[in-house]
Amino acid sequence: MAKDFEYFVDRGFYYNEKDDPLSAHLFAIGGTKWRNLRTKLTPTFTSGKMKMMFQTRVDCEVNLQEKMLQEYEKKVPLDVKEILGCFTTDIIGSCAFGLDFKTFEQENSPFRVYGKKFFNSTKFRSVKSTFASNFPELARTLGFRAVPKDVTDFFMKVVKDTVSYREKNNYTRKDFLQLLIDLKNNELAEEDGYKHDGKTLTIEEIAAQSFVFFVAGFETSSTTMTFALYELAKHQDIQDKVRQEIETVLAKHEGKITYESIQEMKYMNRVIDETLRKYPPVPFLTRKCVKDYKIPDEDIIIEKGTTVVLSVLGIHYDEEYYPDPEKFDPERFTEENKNLRHHYSHIPFGEGPRLCIGMRFGLMQTKVGLTSLLKKYKFTVNKKTIEPLKMKVNSVILAADGEIWFDAHKI
Repeated sequence: MAKDFEYFVDRGFYYNEKDDPLSAHLFAIGGTKWRNLRTKLTPTFTSGKMKMMFQTRVDCEVNLQEKMLQEYEKKVPLDVKEILGCFTTDIIGSCAFGLDFKTFEQENSPFRVYGKKFFNSTKFRSVKSTFASNFPELARTLGFRAVPKDVTDFFMKVVKDTVSYREKNNYTRKDFLQLLIDLKNNELAEEDGYKHDGKTLTIEEIAAQSFVFFVAGFETSSTTMTFALYELAKHQDIQDKVRQEIETVLAKHEGKITYESIQEMKYMNRVIDETLRKYPPVPFLTRKCVKDYKIPDEDIIIEKGTTVVLSVLGIHYDEEYYPDPEKFDPERFTEENKNLRHHYSHIPFGEGPRLCIGMRFGLMQTKVGLTSLLKKYKFTVNKKTIEPLKMKVNSVILAADGEIWFDAHKI
């Protein structure tokens, strides 16, 4: 993933820029095109840019509190993942598209509907995906799509309309879409880390990056928060310790969730890291060999075109790195304990040059969401939850097979 990266630059995912423009996003493309786009987008996800967009998360946190109170007052078991899915959808909608999706207000928000549709796995889609991955050129000739056409049509219209409005009205906003628009118009300063190569982003490239930012962010973060709450509900001592840290830190910041206060929550970081160990959003990584590679000290050649699959779950549950791997133990991620393990023994976001570019963003909204809920509610697992948890078999993102139900107790 890093040392021999030149041999494994590509992920081997299918994309079709001509017939399926949303599929040509940073996560899927490879080669020189990936390098150029990654170079352009990397400065967009610096700590400074994350801080710039932090207020958006706080604004959405207010809506999360209101929705949580409404559901709490019904005195019924809570499907927290759905609530958190609305929260992350609103955050990413605002940052990626500059729009208020009003997901909490609209039960069938089109953004939630089309976002979920992208992840819906059917046998037919699975067969098409396998075929396209193995025979990409033939699949492109046949016009195979990775993103359903109605999903593409919806998101392309949203992006085109929003970009057109901003440019015609000279309207700017501190969000991800604005940074993409500025890249399109070569209006970002090189002193901020942006490199101008004379090539601007097309509207299709803007739409593809906004789309993957949306679909990758809302589902992974809401799932991670749900798994974290499940483990905290099963381990009340750990939940109490997290809440104590939240109360202590917020007291130093006038009770407000701020960029600075979130950075101070070290135990929260450990809880999230341990959650990502047990429940990595993407349970395996793929790399496509782009030129013949000889495995060091072995007489084995990985031939060009071979796809290598790396089990993230396998590494995260390896007893060599994590004794008693089924146990939920945030203390595994103290600085001292982390230094005892290989750096690549914890790879929920991948590693190397293809490390998930949105990692900081995802972690930030996860911290905000958990802080918002835990500062006001204690959670226990409702008996409707089928335990032990089982995972969906054909899901792109690691997800429980069935809802995880909670009881909330106001503090």
